[in-house]
Parts: sequence; structure tokens; C-alpha cells
Amino acid sequence: MTNESSVKGPASYFPSIEKTYGKPVAHWLQALETVKDKKHMEQVAFLKDQHRIGHGHANALVAFYRAQA
Repeated sequence: MTNESSVKGPASYFPSIEKTYGKPVAHWLQALETVKDKKHMEQVAFLKDQHRIGHGHANALVAFYRAQA
């Protein structure tokens, strides 16, 4: 079993996010710093509206970001 397939939770979306949007996850986590005081769904909306990220990917990024705080 590869390491990538054993990743669980929001991080399991990271390879797809990087492939789909062409930027590393670190880029999106930095973008979330600009809205760090917003609620979860407001942060999701920010990624969707300002960066055209799909709902599932945005939600995974926000969940990971908030878990790190």
C-alpha cells in the first residue's frame, strides 16, 4: 500500500487539489490566512467565489487549515 492511499481526511484531497488548480496546497493555506477570522463556511465561500475552487476541495482545505490552528 502506498503512502498516498493511506492518507485520510481532508489531506486525502490534496493531490487532486494540486493537480486541478495548479498550485501547491501551501498556496491555498496562505490564501486562507487572509480570511482567518471568518467562519468555516465563509472561508469555503471565499475559496469558491474568489478562486473558483469546487465546494469539496474548498471544504477540505478549510477543514485542514482550521485543524492546524
